[in-house]
Amino acid sequence: MRILNDFIRLFYPKICSSCEDQLVANEKTICTICRHDLPLTNFTSFDENGVTQTFYGRIDIEKGYSLLLFKKESITQKLIHELKYRGNEEIGEFFGNWLGEIILEKDEFKEVDFIIPVPLHPRKLKQRGYNQVSKFGITLANQLNIPFLENELVRVSSTKTQTLKARFERFSNIDTKFLLKNPDVFKNKHILIIDDVITTGATLESCANEFQKSENCKISILTMAIADLMY
Repeated sequence: MRILNDFIRLFYPKICSSCEDQLVANEKTICTICRHDLPLTNFTSFDENGVTQTFYGRIDIEKGYSLLLFKKESITQKLIHELKYRGNEEIGEFFGNWLGEIILEKDEFKEVDFIIPVPLHPRKLKQRGYNQVSKFGITLANQLNIPFLENELVRVSSTKTQTLKARFERFSNIDTKFLLKNPDVFKNKHILIIDDVITTGATLESCANEFQKSENCKISILTMAIADLMY
């Protein structure tokens, strides 16, 4: 089997999703050098960090965490772009495994009942063919042994591209609406909402507001990256 894999790699080499150099044995998705260059948030607490500060005074969240800092023309931006627009879902799986290991090691989110991805509008989902956080969420759910519910929260109106809006407009998020199909399912439950990147937090806030229709529903937030605005 190893000989066969080496033969396949010879003609169809795996390349790093960041630098595009050929991966060597035991490397997956991202080469060792690029992984070391990733700008980690290095958040030491799940209770008080850049994520929880983003939503302070807006929504109540139990815990929050992001793995990477995101800024323009960075390695993080390239990876998220590959995942989001070029169909490289292996990146989501890579980050799902990495974050799963961190969470298990720190024994966090152990009280979470369900993992919920931020949904795409059906039109955009049809156009893209996949939700960029699905593979991330499935991998994370398998790591943590927590159910992944992809179809309970739906997006019922689409937004203009966030970058085309003024910052104050993005905070209001008046064009984005979500619908929770069965609010009673989440009564007295703790959910973990996941997404790729936090910028202003408006989309995640809108999702969380929908879950607040469920009685005593606790909310935590986890993303691959957070915009490097102040942290």
